[in-house]
Amino acid sequence: MMPIVPLYAALFGLFFVFLSVRTLRLRRTLGIAVGDGGNQLLLRASRVHSNFAEYVPISLLLVFFVESQGYPHALVHTLCISLLAGRISHAFGVSRTPENYRYRVFGMAMTFFALVAAALTLLSGYVRQFVA
Repeated sequence: MMPIVPLYAALFGLFFVFLSVRTLRLRRTLGIAVGDGGNQLLLRASRVHSNFAEYVPISLLLVFFVESQGYPHALVHTLCISLLAGRISHAFGVSRTPENYRYRVFGMAMTFFALVAAALTLLSGYVRQFVA
């Protein structure tokens, strides 16, 4: 069976490019090369893009380690789908004005779930080696 994480990494890569192009187009339209120029739409687009760049790499790395340790495929899919749903929800929520915070909160909750669950899975596996 093919590894699972590369499939999701590809989807995250495409989503990252989408967020990048969206921000670049907005910068061009507004004539703002650096910063946000006080424009709320550009600030929101930049924060969605930056937040994605802050959370996705470490989360995917942790899930990759979970997969490489031989944990069940269902767990790996659950972690990846949670992260993907979280990032989509966060991007949708933060991009809206006025913002509906439910999307942002759900997005961060799903992101933290994936990150923390992957980290705890790895730590518990490591500890089990010494307890058993």
